[in-house]
Amino acid sequence: MVIDSQPRQALVRRVTGLARSTPGRLSLIVVVLVLASLASGWLTTWSVSRQERALDDLATQSEPLAHAAQEVYRSLQDADATAASAFLSGGLEPPQLRERYEADIAQAQAALSVATASSPDLTATLAAQLPVYTGLIETARTNNRQGFPVGAAYLREASGLMRTQLLPAAQELYRAETDRVARAQDEANFPWGSVGVALAFVVALVLTQRYLTHKTNRLLNVGLLVATAAAVLSLLWVTTVSVLVMNDVGDSRTASQKVDVLAQARIATLTARGDETLTLVARGAGQAYEKNFVDVSERLEGLLDHAKALENTEAIDQAMRHFRQWQQVHQRIREADDAGQYNDAVALIDNPYFDSLDQDLVRAIGEARQEFSDEVAVARASLAGTAVGVLVLAVISAVGSTMGLWQRLKEYR
Repeated sequence: MVIDSQPRQALVRRVTGLARSTPGRLSLIVVVLVLASLASGWLTTWSVSRQERALDDLATQSEPLAHAAQEVYRSLQDADATAASAFLSGGLEPPQLRERYEADIAQAQAALSVATASSPDLTATLAAQLPVYTGLIETARTNNRQGFPVGAAYLREASGLMRTQLLPAAQELYRAETDRVARAQDEANFPWGSVGVALAFVVALVLTQRYLTHKTNRLLNVGLLVATAAAVLSLLWVTTVSVLVMNDVGDSRTASQKVDVLAQARIATLTARGDETLTLVARGAGQAYEKNFVDVSERLEGLLDHAKALENTEAIDQAMRHFRQWQQVHQRIREADDAGQYNDAVALIDNPYFDSLDQDLVRAIGEARQEFSDEVAVARASLAGTAVGVLVLAVISAVGSTMGLWQRLKEYR
């Protein structure tokens, strides 16, 4: 069957002729400008909404979950160190150490329940092995109260489980949540694509006005001027707000880095405390724990120096001072233990410097987290109303473009 091509050819000739005429070109320009205005407005609104969602996630999800993951690690580490300290007392441990251990386990379980909602796979090992750990600690505690030497073996087994399974799983969870914070910060960065499209639309409006001036010898077109003013206002609004948000997000990255460094310092502090205590629990066979104490202490000093370089606060200065005092007392503990004065060494381990260092780090972490929250709150406030405003300006640009060119089209009728 042969298809008659004459109607099609006539249609093509008509369209071609219309495109070559001034009214046809103006009609085409109207369509292009309206579509470009709406597309630019939609893309810019989507970009702003994406920034808002990212900032909302930072404030209500990512950062709180990262803190919860950090608390899981911190609580487990402190529980292990506290259990070892309580063991050194022999017989019935001091009530304050028992209460601290139980509070650590409860806090770890509470933080774990929060983190499980977002990362169930990463928390599976923790949920399964934490009851095993607490069972070993209770067995060690029971034997220790009865004076059985096997209690020390159960304590070392519990600590081994903590270090080989629980803490690595908690570290993986913490890293996953901090990576989520970084991704949310990346999503809140400058929207280059939408700003580029908005700029291209402004250029298109300017070129259209030059074309009309050349064709009609009229210098001004009110409709296109309104459209251009709305487009320029939208571009300046989004650009200014995005720069402010980008600066705030950059400052939040610095705060996140400080939180991470200080959290690692606190974890290193608790690790060193556990090694210091287990060295005495081992009674002459704790060389591996002592070596680890030295290595962790060196890392802790480096982390404190790093935190001080990021921002030298009073809390960090006090942490550094208490760290050095703790190291001096540790040297005396080792001298007493190596000299066979075990009871004197155990008495020295109950000094205020470890707790003071831990409290300093808690305060410094709290200050850094508050700084992070403040920066995110300012960024969210900067974006308030931007999405709606940009959409309204896009509609004004579309209407202005249509009205401006429609006036010229009427002249050809």
